Amino acid sequence: MLRTLPRSPRPHTRLFSSRRTSPYESTIANLNIGAHTRVIFQGFTGKQATANAIESLAWGTNIVGGVRPGKEGEHLGLPVLPSVRRAMAELKPDATGIYVAAHQAPAAIEEAIEAEVPLIVAVAEHIPLHDILRIHSILQTQSKSRLVGANSPGIISALGKCRIGFQPLPTFSPGHVGIIAKSGTLSYETVAALTRQGVGQSLCIGMGGDVVAGTDFVDGLRVFEHDTDTHAIILVGEVGGTAEEEAAEWIKAYRARTPNPKPIAGLVGGRTARPGTVMGHAGAWAGPGQASAAEKQRVLEEAGVVMVDHPTKFGGLMKTLLAQRGAPTSASSGGGSGTIPAQARGFHTLRRPHVRPAPVMQKRSLHLRADQAATLLAEHGIRTSALPAGTPPRSLVLTIDRTMRSPVLIASSGTGPATHTPFSYAGGPSPSEAMAAVRALDLDTATPAAADALELIVALWGLFRQYEGIELRSQVGVAAGKLLVAEPEFTFDDAAFRSSGRHAELHGQRDVTGVDPMELAGEAAGIVYVKLDGEDRNIGTVVNGAGLAMNTVDALEAQVGGLATNFLDTGGKATSETVKRSFELVLADPRVKVVFVNIFGGLTLGDMIARGVVMAMRELEVHVPVVVRIRGTREEEGQAVIRESGLKVFAYDGFEEAARKVVELANRS
Repeated sequence: MLRTLPRSPRPHTRLFSSRRTSPYESTIANLNIGAHTRVIFQGFTGKQATANAIESLAWGTNIVGGVRPGKEGEHLGLPVLPSVRRAMAELKPDATGIYVAAHQAPAAIEEAIEAEVPLIVAVAEHIPLHDILRIHSILQTQSKSRLVGANSPGIISALGKCRIGFQPLPTFSPGHVGIIAKSGTLSYETVAALTRQGVGQSLCIGMGGDVVAGTDFVDGLRVFEHDTDTHAIILVGEVGGTAEEEAAEWIKAYRARTPNPKPIAGLVGGRTARPGTVMGHAGAWAGPGQASAAEKQRVLEEAGVVMVDHPTKFGGLMKTLLAQRGAPTSASSGGGSGTIPAQARGFHTLRRPHVRPAPVMQKRSLHLRADQAATLLAEHGIRTSALPAGTPPRSLVLTIDRTMRSPVLIASSGTGPATHTPFSYAGGPSPSEAMAAVRALDLDTATPAAADALELIVALWGLFRQYEGIELRSQVGVAAGKLLVAEPEFTFDDAAFRSSGRHAELHGQRDVTGVDPMELAGEAAGIVYVKLDGEDRNIGTVVNGAGLAMNTVDALEAQVGGLATNFLDTGGKATSETVKRSFELVLADPRVKVVFVNIFGGLTLGDMIARGVVMAMRELEVHVPVVVRIRGTREEEGQAVIRESGLKVFAYDGFEEAARKVVELANRS
């Protein structure tokens, strides 16, 4: 998976596009699932879909059949049809869950769009970014289908017993809190914390962790605003993109126009993320001018959102906020009447992070060196050179506008804020759009330099489409009336290669010079391991899920002053062997004095993780203390495996208790 991206030239400038307007916006109401929702599965007869369907049917989801291309028959007592179009005509579904591999998912999504299925839920991770951009160029032109995902746990109505995804069902309870989250594991933590406090949920939407999301925070907020079953709202965000800031703008406007607004709470993961590094999720990186997690938290607070530092705190907080509103906490509880006072601030416990020097940027994965990027540009007729001393540098970037779900040109003259010009993925930048970027470079449009800049934009767009770019950037300057192009830095989507085998020759140019060997070893095992700098760090972490891994590192520091040596995401489908390999990676760091295993099961099973911990400790002869917290799917079975192992493992149920024990053990060593 892609890990590092070049720095923004203006890291403190918060720039994002205005909310889009397109026919697709009218499909937001399709997110209102419930007992009435008729669901089909694409990939219905596959192993994962079958297991999921059995659980969902038992819970009460109205699954009416499924699709297997070219086949017809019956599965789980339900009809199987050869195409989504046939299924739409005969079964009349309101929604489809897509349970196929990443390389098959784009075609499955497009088939559902063509059949006009109202709600399409894509759970697969590692779908190539340009396939998703192409899909969104289709979605923006129609008003029938709404997409949730990809790389999402799905959408679930606890009130209506409708699950389209792989959320751990035992954690959910019917009630009146609406949730929209980037991270699956953090959403599970949030739901479990609510349920433990007797606070039920209405609708939970998985925004997903990809660069471009089919449904984002503002979409979810618009649903919750008008949903009479939702009395309070939770947002779970993370570093990367501008969705949280756009949500803050929407919330400010909502609170201004609404005499009795619903209380909103939130969390933003990634406060301690290593700068310039993709933290597990494909979208967990900050692009040009985008805010840090701490800055996102601040703007949400300023909008009136009550922030917490760990999802376990949502339970008590929402119970209090609902009580203040006079609203019921669950579907079966009664509620009084009343008005909302000013939202409580006592739940905000985050401390400011220690200020440390930024680490040296490591160029890896599909980030090409300047000389490699220059070679690609030369193939498209663009020569590069150094800018003469004293030449004012300008910046031109071709990347992804996550709000508009499209490519965008970002141009800066170096003397003011950058200008964003989104354009259609299907058609490329129009002459007027390209010229807008040229003007933003402060170039006279009648000069040869402007003509050169237009040629550069054409070349960048060609490379972006040909090799499935994520971010192509270069510095430009003007000398003797001509445009000079310098210091190109290109980053491409490695999911196109890993999932679909595309661009093997380009991927073969990957330069891993300077990359920590343990990070490369983790990658080879399907583990995202990121080493965090600082000699005072002494807590090794093993976590499943990118969002949960980020928040584990954040909350250790914020709540108990613990400093993690690493970020480690075992992956959503971790095995016992993966857990053992994770221990090997963490213990290779001599700074580690204690290992903290923090697991919340969705697809990952608690007992399987526990067996992995036991296997690792026995086979690796672990000599440092180990603290294990297992929640979620098969948590009781997992806790029993730990308890009966006979090993000296400290097992906890709650995060804060476990975190305090971790710090205590680290300080003893």
